[in-house]
This record gives sequence, structure tokens and C-alpha cells, in this order.
Amino acid sequence: MKIERLSQDKIRIFLTFDDLLERGIQKEDMWREIPKVNELFSEMMDQAHSELGFEASGPLAVEVFALPAQGMVVIVTRGKLNVHADDSVHDDDDTDEDVYEMEVTLEQSDIVMYAFRDFEDVLAVCRRLQQSELTEDGRLFAYHGKYIMALDPALIDSTRHNALIALLAEFGEATSVTEAVLEEYGKTIINEGAVRELCKHFTF
Repeated sequence: MKIERLSQDKIRIFLTFDDLLERGIQKEDMWREIPKVNELFSEMMDQAHSELGFEASGPLAVEVFALPAQGMVVIVTRGKLNVHADDSVHDDDDTDEDVYEMEVTLEQSDIVMYAFRDFEDVLAVCRRLQQSELTEDGRLFAYHGKYIMALDPALIDSTRHNALIALLAEFGEATSVTEAVLEEYGKTIINEGAVRELCKHFTF
């Protein structure tokens, strides 16, 4: 489980499928109201508090993104409480447990999305993808100071899908950003055949 702060009121948690299996949770369970999922969420919030000082208080918006063969990304956004001037704050001893008011949404995509910090990493992974004959396809975007590679698994031999993911993970990290967000807020660098085009135009 990996947790990072995106802003003062927003964190991102990356869960591998091993993280879920260790807790006896299936991917489909993530949007069900069952004790194991509630326990996992409490564990995530405890870790977020200890590592980042993130207090899970008040209304929380929870977005769950299922990533193919990688795991899940959970985005937790803390909302603002409406406190009226005549409201008094009570510190009751019998309310030991935090009460989460959560709104959970799930998004699932088959598109493989990986982010790379440096263009050199993009070139390196493209060279390996071509040498391994995994794919010459892909779309390349620039977004928030990173390069994002989007690959459609429908164009990849399904028997080699795990090899593709393992290779991408060597150079980059899975990201929860969607193609729709990239097309609207990012910059499209190469719209199709990104691996082929980069290997063609850059010598190694």
C-alpha cells in the first residue's frame, strides 16, 4: 500500500491486488458495504494519518479506479464542514470512533496508463517494448510535469499482458488519470503509434 498527498485535502492510495488478496478482498468487493472493506478503509486512513498527518474527518469523497493487472487507485478528498455560528462543539468521551460520511464512486478502465518523470524514461521503455515485441502502439501525453503513456490492451497479445505491465513498472508508475482528463487538460504529444514513432525518430 502506497499513500501520497495530492493537496491539503486530497490523498491518493495505490493498492496492489496482493494488498487486496492478503485481506481476503476481491476487486468486485471494493464498492460493496462489507466489514472487510470497511476495515481496509480504516487501515488506509490510519496509515494516511501516521505517514502524512491526514485527518479523515467530515464528509469524504472516495473515488476508486480499477487498473488492469496493476491494482487499484483510491482518491480520498476531504470536504468542508458547514459550521454555523450558533453551533457548539461537544467533546463527548463516548464518541471514540471517527464517523466517515463517504460518497464512493468506481471507475474501471481497460486502458493501461503509466506516468514517467523524464522523457529519457519514456524513450527507454519504448525501446524495450519494441525490442520485446510487446507493442508499437500507444498514445503519449504531457500532464502536470509528467509524461503519460496510454496503451490499449485490445491491441496487445493477452498472453503477454503481464510482461507489458512489468516492463512499464520498471520505468514508470501506474496513474489514475483518465484519457478524458488528458485530452481536456493535458497536451497530446503523439496521438497513435507512440512506441513506433519514438523509436523511429530517436536513436539510442
